[in-house]
Amino acid sequence: MAAVHHRYATVQGRRLFYREAGPADAPVIVLLHGFPTSSFMFRNLIPALAARYHVIAPDHLGFGLSDAPPADEFTYTFDALTDLTAGLLRHLGVTRYAVYVQDYGAPIGWRLALADPKAITAIITQNGNGYDEGFVPAFWETVWAYHREQNPETEKGVRGALTLEAIRWQYLTGVPDESLVSPDTWHHDFALLSRPGNDEIQLALFRDYATNPPMYPALHAYLRDHCPPVLAVWGRNDEIFGPEGAGAFARDVPDAEIHLLDGGHFILESAGDEVAELVLDFMDRMTAP
Repeated sequence: MAAVHHRYATVQGRRLFYREAGPADAPVIVLLHGFPTSSFMFRNLIPALAARYHVIAPDHLGFGLSDAPPADEFTYTFDALTDLTAGLLRHLGVTRYAVYVQDYGAPIGWRLALADPKAITAIITQNGNGYDEGFVPAFWETVWAYHREQNPETEKGVRGALTLEAIRWQYLTGVPDESLVSPDTWHHDFALLSRPGNDEIQLALFRDYATNPPMYPALHAYLRDHCPPVLAVWGRNDEIFGPEGAGAFARDVPDAEIHLLDGGHFILESAGDEVAELVLDFMDRMTAP
């Protein structure tokens, strides 16, 4: 099994944690995690991919083991997180890479692609949304209400997502065999979200999420114009980003490869081996001479 290195780099004065594995001269895959987790969500996928690929998985600022400056000292936006990710890749000398996105990682990955289309060799989206069809209304109405008006009632609604029970729900909903999902996952995420001041960081990003859907038309144009290879591997029972969001990629990339697996939002926890096989097969074909 490939060795995984756990490293830090200072970017724009902020200390970012990242996991790195695989041959230095191999094609690069950058893994971008979602809410409420960190690169920890890729702990099993990284060694599976690293036998043939150079894998880099950072923790976004405010998440995991990266710095988490208070929200009144740093303006937490998806633009800002993207700038830090781009800075980390420059620091590491990475100029061409496949991007693997999940949840919050998706709008960061889309911004990276729009800023430098030639850098992206392929896109792998694991419940990483890029279409209005992907939003499951029952979940997102609370977030949209917070976007429309910030008041104690709407803030209470989104704060519910920061509770241990809500995080557990994200991991277990839609999983056919819940015993496959380790409770370490939601307890790990909850402990890091519960650090003093982290709630305000998360509220800032909930507010800024309103900037993501308006970006979708530019993403769709990028997909049509640049035709990157796309693999969508999706937990079909996700009640945050539904399977319609996976299928929508075929509208702009007709040969997009779409796989709906029996699982939920964090499909790696219950079907990690299957995801790894799909990603390796896809990447091997995309990088073949």
